[in-house]
Amino acid sequence: MTPGSDSYLQRLIEAGEGLHQDFKYKVADAPKLARSISAFANTEGGRLLVGIRDDGSISGVRSEEEIYMLQAAAQRYCTPRMEIDFQSIRTQGRTIVIATIGRATHRPVRAIDETGKRTAYLRIKDENIIASPVHIAMWKQEQCSTVITNYGADEACLIEQLAQHPHCHLNTLIKLTHIGRRQVISTLARLIRYELAECLLIDHQFCFSLR
Repeated sequence: MTPGSDSYLQRLIEAGEGLHQDFKYKVADAPKLARSISAFANTEGGRLLVGIRDDGSISGVRSEEEIYMLQAAAQRYCTPRMEIDFQSIRTQGRTIVIATIGRATHRPVRAIDETGKRTAYLRIKDENIIASPVHIAMWKQEQCSTVITNYGADEACLIEQLAQHPHCHLNTLIKLTHIGRRQVISTLARLIRYELAECLLIDHQFCFSLR
């Protein structure tokens, strides 16, 4: 199907909201929109379909205004600034804007609220979730030119506790291991990157287990 065609748009709508796609009825709040941009950029990239209601029905938008607001969200309320690709499709007498956000090469991408607070988000299923300190550590480790692969007492202790207490929360692991918070976060980040451990979202809380 040709991008820009009615059939292409219909296929996107039928796919629904999920890991790579979100519907927006309208764009009226740039800081809030920046959360979606942050979430897609920090995960696998995705699309915002602007002018589509949550139920998939077409409401339409004024494309120039929506694109301006999206650009403001990406340039003023995201750090680092993000570039977005835009496409407008005219269907049923209404305009739909498709905003495509790529996966960031330098993570984390943080959304900035009205108070100046910077928060990184993840896209999990069809939700934007605040990233955990472990995710932040993973992304920072990705940017390092050298990779530390030390395996010592702290790593052994953490692995032992993960084996004994699957689906364990970060604060619980800190108490169980008697290791400093920063060290636990850094070690968990390495274990996840090396696919020895995993991070899961259960009841809207991040927890950790061995793979």
